[in-house]
Amino acid sequence: MIERAQYTPGPASGAQMRKQEGQNWTLILVRELRHSPEKVWQALTDPAHLRDWAPFDADGSLGTAGAKVKLTTVGAPSPHITETTVTRADAPKALEYKWGGNDMRWELEPLGSGTRLTLWTSINRHFIAMGAAGWHICFDVLDHLLSGSPIGRIVGPEAMKFGGWQRLNAEYAKQFGVETPAWPPSAPKH
Repeated sequence: MIERAQYTPGPASGAQMRKQEGQNWTLILVRELRHSPEKVWQALTDPAHLRDWAPFDADGSLGTAGAKVKLTTVGAPSPHITETTVTRADAPKALEYKWGGNDMRWELEPLGSGTRLTLWTSINRHFIAMGAAGWHICFDVLDHLLSGSPIGRIVGPEAMKFGGWQRLNAEYAKQFGVETPAWPPSAPKH
C-alpha cells in the first residue's frame, strides 16, 4: 500500500447533474480506467473488492440479477443497512440496484484496453456536491486498487476530514451552482 499522504485527488471533473422532480436529482459520474471491463466488473460486484474502495460493504455478490444483498454503509453514525435486489446484472456491461433508497446504475464500456465507467445515481440535491466529491475519491481509490497500488478505502466521515474532499466538495458545488452545506451540520437554532 502506498502512503495515503501521497494521494491527492485531481480537480473536479467527469460529473454532471440532471434535475428531477422534487428534491432528488441524478448525479452522473464518468471515469476512464486503465483496466478491462471484466476487471472493473469484478470490483463492482465482488464483496471482497467492494470492501477495498466502495462506501458500503456487501454481504453477497452484486453480479447476478435477482440476487438479494445487504449493503451496509461504512462510517454511518448508526448502522445503515439497505436490503437490495440486483435488478440488472449484464456482465461486464451494466449493473443496477438501489442503495439507501437511491437508484444506482453502472455502465462499463470498453475503451481501448481500458473501461469508461459511468455511474448514474439519484441523490438529494442538497448533497449532490458532497456525493460527487465522495464518489470522485472512491473512483480514485478503485483505480489505485486495480493498478496494484492500493491506498485503502476513504469513505464516510473519514473522507470528509480529508483535505482533498473539502476542495472537491467546493469545486463540485461551484460547477453545479449549488450551495455547499456546512459539514458537519450544526444543531438547529431555536
